[in-house]
Amino acid sequence: MRVLRILLACLTLLMASHALAVPSFARQTGMACEACHTSYPELTPFGRFFKMNGYTMTGISQVAAPGSANTPELRIDQIPPLSIMLQTSMEWQRGSQIDTAATPPDSSQTARTTANFPLQLSFFFAGEISPKMGSMVQLTYSAEQDHFSIDNSDIRFADHTSIAGKDTIYGITMNNNPTVEDPWQSTPAWGFPFIQPGVLPMPAAAAMVDGQLAQQVFGIGGYTLWNQAWYADVTGYRTEQPGAGQPYNATSTNTIASTAPYWRVAHQTTFDNAYLEVGAFGMEAHITPNGIIGPTNGYMDSALDAQYEQSLGGGNSFVLRSSLIHEQQNLTADVAAGTATNTRNTLNTWHLNGSYHLGGKQTLSLGFNHTTGSQDTLLYAPAANTGSAAGSPDSTDWQAQYALMVWQNVQLGLQYTAYTKFNGGTSNYDGFGSKASNNDVGMVYGWFMW
Repeated sequence: MRVLRILLACLTLLMASHALAVPSFARQTGMACEACHTSYPELTPFGRFFKMNGYTMTGISQVAAPGSANTPELRIDQIPPLSIMLQTSMEWQRGSQIDTAATPPDSSQTARTTANFPLQLSFFFAGEISPKMGSMVQLTYSAEQDHFSIDNSDIRFADHTSIAGKDTIYGITMNNNPTVEDPWQSTPAWGFPFIQPGVLPMPAAAAMVDGQLAQQVFGIGGYTLWNQAWYADVTGYRTEQPGAGQPYNATSTNTIASTAPYWRVAHQTTFDNAYLEVGAFGMEAHITPNGIIGPTNGYMDSALDAQYEQSLGGGNSFVLRSSLIHEQQNLTADVAAGTATNTRNTLNTWHLNGSYHLGGKQTLSLGFNHTTGSQDTLLYAPAANTGSAAGSPDSTDWQAQYALMVWQNVQLGLQYTAYTKFNGGTSNYDGFGSKASNNDVGMVYGWFMW
């Protein structure tokens, strides 16, 4: 009953902000997608609570059998927790990339438009596994590789207790991407933009916690939410690379030495018609580039984040999200291998984005991403399209997006990404004549969930 009262209280706080809207959750709970999402994958307060509660609230019939001294209890949903996601897109690039396979390299050999059907096709096994345990497991098809592979996945156990007279959620998470367990969109795994073009060129550098270990690790950790206000999470990660031979040996690449710890703290509060979350997160990883012994590269990431939501009435709302990530690098292995000049480098990234929701049917979003770091002429060497003539990781881009929710599970949209700086320059940034604006990409997309 205490959990039910909290769920109902959260429901009264619903404002326009969505999460990865998986229809199997809607079937399980008997609630519409908008209860947990405003514009998927943005989460409402109720959606965040549902996730932290282990994806276990159910409102459908179950196959049940009582337990005994020799037999565990059985409770599973009668409807399989299966959902499908399809993303399609038509994309165009402002400038041609240099085709390095041509002799001589030639930009006229590269098409500027791309059709993707699918851009992404995913199956989700999402919902209650057993009392107090649920999952959100994603399998995604890659058209380029022509096979399915594991994508963002999170299996968790959650329960409630009372500490100092206040309700406390505590749980265990098993996942494959640092920050995927987080219930906010201010951290990398579920951050803006929520859909990306398939041909979008990416800058040469990103912090380790900023998506570099996605689907390459397995982590087990614990989390807690006290008094609906204070959140903490600690998870340890080990290397788990799909398709790589095991056990890892001298032929392995980029394996974590020992365990990489990830930590997260946050505070959330609601006032008037607004909501605010402020927090911090970080990670430390020592990675062996080749084999499992020998010199390692060390990465120490620390970050601050915030998420502000404001209800404007009439179904309209505004959401602002930001994170600042600082990374300290100790590149002992790269220097020994001759692939980096400096043993110690730094990297700083600022993500700032906001969304304006109009009546729950339309969303206007704008994002800004800015990365600066140490100059290193070997780590960021000149190379056609992807390199840096200045030996610099400095990059800046803007992303604008319009999304129309035709139905709660169908989204159509437009997106444009514009680079004002790419790998340290605006013109001839790679040493081969490329402009930063050549990497600009526009996209028309369809996003379907069922």
